Formats: sequence, structure tokens, C-alpha cells
Amino acid sequence: MALTGLDIFKQLPKTNCGECGVPTCLAFAMKLAAGGASLDACPHVTEEAKAALSSASAPPMRGVTIGTGDNALKIGEELVLFRHEKTFFNPPGFALLIDDAMDEADAIAKVESLKGVSFERVGQVLKANLVAIKNASGDSAKFADFVKKVQAATDLPLVLISESPDAMGKALEVAGTSKPLIYAATESNVDQMLELAKQYQAPLAVRASSLDSLGDLTTKLDAAGVKDLVIDPGTRQLKDTHESLVYLRRAALKKKLRPYGYPTITMPAEETDDDMMEAVHAAVYVMKYGGIIVMRDLSPEKAYPLFVLRQNIYTDPQRPMQVEQGFYPINSPDENSPVLVTTNFSLTYFIVSSEVEGSKMPAWLGVVDVEGLSVLTAWAAGKFVPERIAAFVKKSGIEEKVNHRNVVIPGYVAQISGELEDELGDWKVVVGPREASDVPSFLKSYQPVTV
Repeated sequence: MALTGLDIFKQLPKTNCGECGVPTCLAFAMKLAAGGASLDACPHVTEEAKAALSSASAPPMRGVTIGTGDNALKIGEELVLFRHEKTFFNPPGFALLIDDAMDEADAIAKVESLKGVSFERVGQVLKANLVAIKNASGDSAKFADFVKKVQAATDLPLVLISESPDAMGKALEVAGTSKPLIYAATESNVDQMLELAKQYQAPLAVRASSLDSLGDLTTKLDAAGVKDLVIDPGTRQLKDTHESLVYLRRAALKKKLRPYGYPTITMPAEETDDDMMEAVHAAVYVMKYGGIIVMRDLSPEKAYPLFVLRQNIYTDPQRPMQVEQGFYPINSPDENSPVLVTTNFSLTYFIVSSEVEGSKMPAWLGVVDVEGLSVLTAWAAGKFVPERIAAFVKKSGIEEKVNHRNVVIPGYVAQISGELEDELGDWKVVVGPREASDVPSFLKSYQPVTV
């Protein structure tokens, strides 16, 4: 029976230290009861309390980290079936698949090409996360040598793919300290893979012939002390994999079935030979519910839309993406350059700033903190209003950087121009274009009045 927040609170140290990231022990207990935190976050909890609370307070889906350092990938720890219920937390990782039967130079070139598959969008860097290396040759020594050369060519975490404990052991001798994902433990090799995972303290993928067998394997591994698991339903058809992923997520989150409470790995690379269909499979698994998505092709034209889809789905719907309030110089503005203002919704800022940058015209772009809303939404909500804009302009220090007193506002809020002039005093308000695409032509024809 699940413990209530008060049951958990009785076992906590009641120091209210805040070191867990929550202000009070009671609030932390409530968060634990809801599955929104891990007991490990409390540095003062006793061993007796850990023993009493560990199973009751653990998130329904375990978080698993692959790799080390800045490029380590964390997956899992999801709490809901649908993003609108709360949010999704840890985006899936995209892995590029290569194998040791490939021409070595071609394989290394393919891995190095991932450096060019990186895009900046609304302030975030979108990129591949893993390199998956398959022991297609069946040769243990060749596999280990191949892993060593690939690891020298990339700083991304690895997924080592082999069902041979001997081949996996040799590969881990090379890459084990970097915490690669071991793929995979099956009914026939689980004991050997278990020992390798414990020896190298590496996460372990589990694959079985059925979901029942999968649950049996994860239960066995968990009891043996191997808890960082990633599960593969073993299906290789889009329909079957999708159904299995939905079942696993529901079983973990709704029915609280611990054997299925782990992130997943999917294999579009093995489900189809068609490059376009591989992208379709990957898109489905981004939405429901892949933790790792292994593909044989991550060329820019295929990767970018998949990365954007991932970014959109894993953006918190309750917390709009925001840019820090302030004035941003674009194209090296000086004291004569135009002053523009907009809202701090990330998409608005990056669209407008990219148009200004593309115009080659210098400008000061001010973003007003409206809690991440777009221009019209913020105006309708009473946030992008004369009083707030005027206060921002006066406190920003922009008056010391320009020798004019003209400020350009978005055309969609032209109706506030008169009231804004009253609030600003000696500033003149200029109504700019409605659409960001018209900003370059506006800037090229605009001349501020100097004083």
C-alpha cells in the first residue's frame, strides 16, 4: 500500500534545511508521495528511514544516466502519460548506429559527421546524444578494437550492442569507465551480463521474447543489485513496438508495476530499410514513448525535424520558454541605432532577433519580462502594457547608450502608443511592423530623431 505524505514525513529528519531543493520536510514528503522526487535527494535521512521508505517513495519510472561528464544522457523519471497532465522531463536520446563490419574509415567519418548535426533553436542546442556500436562481425577482439577507435573519435556516450558476454567484456575493458549502455541482457545471457554491469557500474539494457519474460528479467536484475536498467520490448514492427511502449508506460505509471518502471530503447534502424520510414518510426517513438532511439542515419535533413519534434514535446506546457529581460545589442549598435521592444517569449525573441540580424542593420532589442507570453497574449493578459514597458525602459540603462528618445513597439499593440508616450515622458513611440518578416525593410528605411 502506498504511503501518504504524512506517513513519509514521520520518517524524515524534520530539519527543513532545504538541501533537497524543497523548502520544508513536509513539502518534500508530499512530493515523494506524489512520485515527484527521490529519497536520495535528502542528505540527512537515516538508513532506517531509507529502508522503510525506499520502495514506497521511489518514482514509478527509474531515471537512468548513460555516459559521464557534460554529454551524459539522462532518461526516464517520467510521471505522466500525457504531457498536458504535467510535463515530460527527460527527452529521448538519438543514437547513431554503426557496426564493426563496416569499413573503418567510413564508420569513423560517419561518427565525426555528427559534429555537424547540431542546431541552435530558441536558445537550445539540438543534437544527437549517443553512438551505438554493434558487434556485427562476431569477433570479440575486432569489436573491442573498433570500440576503442570510435571512442577516440567522439565524446558522446556509447551503446555497446552484443549478446556475447565475451565480446561485451572485451569492449567494456576499453570503454567501461565511461559508463556505456550495455545492450543487452536476455534470457540466455542474463547472469553474465549482470556481472559485467556490476563490475563496470554501467547501465544495462534488457530484451526478452515477451513482456512477461521482460518483467521476470528486470525483477531478477533488480534483486541482484543492478537497478539502472533500460528495457527493450523486443518487437521490430512499428505497430507492435508502439503498443508495447504504451503498455509499459501505463503499467509503470498507472498500475505501479515495478518490473516495467524503466526507460525504454527502440530500434528504428532494425525495423525498416527505408530511410524515410525510419524517420517516421523515430517520430512515433519520440511521441510515445522511446527513451533511446537508435537510427542508422542521422543526416541533417532527417535529424533536424526529429530534434525539433523532441524539443516541442519536451517543453513544459505550463512554463513558456523565456529569455532574460534586458536589452540585447544586435549587429554592433551605437548611440544612433534604433531601440525596439518585444516580449520575452523565446520564440518571439529569436524570430525577431534573427530578422534584425539578417537585415545587417544595428539595433538595440529590448525584451520585457511578461512571463514568457507572446506579444498579443501578453497584451491581452495585461502584462505587455504601458506601465510595465515604461518601467523597463527607464530602469534598463538604455537612455545612457543612445542619444535619441525613440522606441519602436510591435504593430500588433499600436493602440498603446499614446499611453506609453505619457508614461515615458520625453520618449517618442514609433509603431513598427506587425510581422517579424517586415522588420528588415522597416529598419532600412527608419531614421531616429536625434536630440
